[in-house]
Amino acid sequence: MTWVTGWPLYGLTLAAQTKSKKTLAKPNMRNIVVVDGVRIPFLQSGTSYKDLMPHDLARAALSGLLHRTNVPKDVVDYIIFGTVIQEVKTSNVAREAALGAGFSDKTPAHTVTMACISANQAMTTGIGLIASGQSDVIVAGGVELMSDVPIRHSRKMRKMMLELNKAKTLGQRLSLFSKFRLNFLAPELPAVAEFSTSETMGHSADRLAAAFAVSRQDQDEYALRSHSLAKKAQDEGLLSDVVPFKVPGKDTVTKDNGIRPSSLEQMAKLKPAFIKPYGTVTAANSSFLTDGASAMLIMAEEKALAMGYKPKAYLRDFVYVSQDPKDQLLLGPTYATPKVLEKAGLTMNDIDAFEFHEAFSGQILANFKAMDSDWFAQNYMGRKTKVGSPPLEKFNNWGGSLSLGHPFGATGCRLVMAAANRLRKEGGQYGLVAACAAGGQGHAMIVEAYPK
Repeated sequence: MTWVTGWPLYGLTLAAQTKSKKTLAKPNMRNIVVVDGVRIPFLQSGTSYKDLMPHDLARAALSGLLHRTNVPKDVVDYIIFGTVIQEVKTSNVAREAALGAGFSDKTPAHTVTMACISANQAMTTGIGLIASGQSDVIVAGGVELMSDVPIRHSRKMRKMMLELNKAKTLGQRLSLFSKFRLNFLAPELPAVAEFSTSETMGHSADRLAAAFAVSRQDQDEYALRSHSLAKKAQDEGLLSDVVPFKVPGKDTVTKDNGIRPSSLEQMAKLKPAFIKPYGTVTAANSSFLTDGASAMLIMAEEKALAMGYKPKAYLRDFVYVSQDPKDQLLLGPTYATPKVLEKAGLTMNDIDAFEFHEAFSGQILANFKAMDSDWFAQNYMGRKTKVGSPPLEKFNNWGGSLSLGHPFGATGCRLVMAAANRLRKEGGQYGLVAACAAGGQGHAMIVEAYPK
């Protein structure tokens, strides 16, 4: 496959362009802008964040946003955070993190969950509040701490403990104890699996790669591209959304720690992680369990300008899609991309920066093949023609979830800020963000560069 190995340094930086295309402003609709966005370094689970709680990470992202933007805390109308595997003690992690970061206790906050597009949902909920005139200033973000997930007692044990709590006499307690069996003590661990199909996401990715004839070598080459581009972007200081985080009792963390360019030879040695022994999805071509948090400041354009801000980008049209969670679990970008382009009146050729969530190499490459197939468009999407796959020279140029990491609830904001920052750096006008999510759902959004 020459599309990777033929590139110097596995990537090309687009020359700064000064194209002037139409703007996507709509008559009688408020323009909504992202002023700026930050994230604490995304770390492999079990490393520097392992002794913290999710609200600690979310608080650090919010504090970093306050420091970056200097927005007065009492100006923020509403705060929304996405998360997936919730810490029971802080089920509304948005509120706990906001209080911890020093936001006004008069500022409402709520938490949303939509699997890997939870932060996307936080952002678009904020967009809705501004577009409808309910709010002017929103903080949206997301957080995930995979180092510590809630592990429950078995259902039988939980039932017994609740009944014990109500038992009033010694006789009632002894009667309950007589029903106890050792297997009650077996714990229930949360699984990254579909409730409706009981299939793990990695297993689905393996089947998807097989269905679209994506080879193990193709997947390894794509993963190597992601890590190589992320390393280059990190070394060149392009990941400007990352803010340092002083971990209590430990050193200050300044950069993502999952970026590890390897070699195709080393990657080829790994055994299949899900479907053994014939699968093609391995630890090297999958995103890893990640701890991290992100936050961004979204405003009505007139409010941002009145406060003296120079926004980074407009947040334009967006769509959500959902498909069959068994066979099309990870094809969200294929379904969402043509819909959001049509909504915005754009074509693939108008997009200067693509930022797609990389759950697995096989998932990305299968989406490319589906997007480039008239047959798939006609038989599954009810469309006459394919939308076409994104050109790689515009795609995830600063790395993606495979290399930077994927804290489930936080990735959406990272994608949008990567698109906004790339448009500024590369001189483009439109970015397209897309992601798949558990449940067979997906999201896409158009980001438009703010005029310099």
